[in-house]
Amino acid sequence: MEIFVYHTPELTPDQPLPDCAVVIDVLRATTTIATALKVGAEAVQVFSSLNDLLATSAAWPEEKRLRAGERGGAMVEGYDLGNSPLDCTPELMMGKRLFLSTTNGTRALQRVENCPQLITASLVNRGAAADYLVKNQPKTLWLLGSGWEGGYSLEDTVCAGAIAAYLTEKGVEFTKGNDEVTAALSLYRQWQDNLLGLFELASHGQRLLKLDRLDDLRYCATEDLIDILPKQVSPGVLTAA
Repeated sequence: MEIFVYHTPELTPDQPLPDCAVVIDVLRATTTIATALKVGAEAVQVFSSLNDLLATSAAWPEEKRLRAGERGGAMVEGYDLGNSPLDCTPELMMGKRLFLSTTNGTRALQRVENCPQLITASLVNRGAAADYLVKNQPKTLWLLGSGWEGGYSLEDTVCAGAIAAYLTEKGVEFTKGNDEVTAALSLYRQWQDNLLGLFELASHGQRLLKLDRLDDLRYCATEDLIDILPKQVSPGVLTAA
């Protein structure tokens, strides 16, 4: 297995897509996706465009859909939800499709939507994602962070490092395709015992703190909390594998 870490979708090369891509947006899209599926959402369908989300979701019965829109960390006016995983409850989500558009994560998913295998990961489901990689051992693997509006983010990189560390612990042999893999591993090993502290230092973590989302940070910083693996079944549509 050859692993590459890319901090943002804009930094991915033009070369052919990998055998498997893992999209990471710890704060908060991929954490929300995993949580929504855990509590019973039928599927999560992602959009980079709010207009596309509205147009597609309009074809669904109101009682079978939820619209989640986030920009700049805050909920978009007129939507049912923002992008907080703590809003995902069985009472709200069971049997419904979550139509989701966020500032960063949904753009990353769109970048690699044509990969043969596409899953999402966050710290809360790190083990489930890594176990999938242990089992399937794709020849080439991208750990793709979402970043913030094209820039680097600590939280996505530390999650990539957490996945790589898990593979190492399981005895999986892999080649580091770029230096970012080593950097991600180093970041995780430095902060693995204080991930919340890292998130409080991160620029997006600080942005969420200003929006009174400390509980979101605590949740998103918890490793291996849920055993759920979101996997793309058609472009932009993810279900629990």
